Amino acid sequence: MSNNTIRRRTLLAGAASVPAFAILTRRGDAAQFRWKMATGQEPTHPVNIRAAQAIKAIREATHGGLEIKLYPAAQLGTDKQLIAQTRLGGIQIMNMASSILATTIPAAGIVNIGYAFLTPKDVWAAVDGPLGAYIAKKIDAHGMHQIGPSWENGFRNVTSGTKPVRTPADLHNFKIRVPPAPILSSMFAAFGAAPTAIDFSEVYTSLENHVVDGQENPLPIIYTAKLYDVQKYLSMTRHAWDGYLIIGNKPAFARLPKTWQDIVTEEFGKAGHAERQDIADLGNSLKSKLAAKGMTVLDVDKAAFRSVLGKTKYYPHWKQKFGAEAWGLLEKTAGPLE
Repeated sequence: MSNNTIRRRTLLAGAASVPAFAILTRRGDAAQFRWKMATGQEPTHPVNIRAAQAIKAIREATHGGLEIKLYPAAQLGTDKQLIAQTRLGGIQIMNMASSILATTIPAAGIVNIGYAFLTPKDVWAAVDGPLGAYIAKKIDAHGMHQIGPSWENGFRNVTSGTKPVRTPADLHNFKIRVPPAPILSSMFAAFGAAPTAIDFSEVYTSLENHVVDGQENPLPIIYTAKLYDVQKYLSMTRHAWDGYLIIGNKPAFARLPKTWQDIVTEEFGKAGHAERQDIADLGNSLKSKLAAKGMTVLDVDKAAFRSVLGKTKYYPHWKQKFGAEAWGLLEKTAGPLE
């Protein structure tokens, strides 16, 4: 027997002793898991930029074993449809605003209480603390899994295509688009406005066709969705904060090897913290950019809006809805809300 034959048999025997899983993983060309990730934001939004980075890092860390394809800009459906598909497993992971997720998991909406948070520091103290843990448990109880900490959507502001909104009185009978989120609808109803729930995928055309007079969203959404083309005024009301949550299908996440679960959680966590900083940086520049696009930017008296809201049944109503435990966790950071 030649030396070449011996070496060949030795190599084959060695290869046979290596699990097929390890061989496939090293090759990086045969994913054991293929996931879809859906978002509703435009491709240029920091959510998608950072999600793409996380996906790349996960693919590299699992040596191609977990392949995630990103579908931005509501390619896979409306927000409501994305939630349903994620629960059923048609989509394995999604990014969803807390305000929208609250239509399925009510506890998620507690972070959207009007004027509960005044600064980002207040926000992160709450959502990275006991309140955030409480929400994550509620998500888990509904058959989904929160992956990493909350991302940043931002403080929501009112835009108008018909008139400037400077005071709470300017909202009387004002037709404003809100997401299908009762906590935001009831807030604007308390101000005397006429809130209309419309999925974000239809917001631009609804404003363009004057179905509604205005809408409310964080500045990065207003900018990346080019709402400045169909809106004249931007009122810096900062009436509510909203977060993004990375939500996975619970069975799909559980099927991953434990080490891969840790990788997914870690990479989306790192991406989330980077996205928070992206939004903070944008907040320092977008007012001037939106003004340059032709919008009139109005700094309003937020205390006046908060005072009017406090004289309605808004806070007592939502305190009863969320219950003493959740409301108590909120007030530990936000202070008394009444």
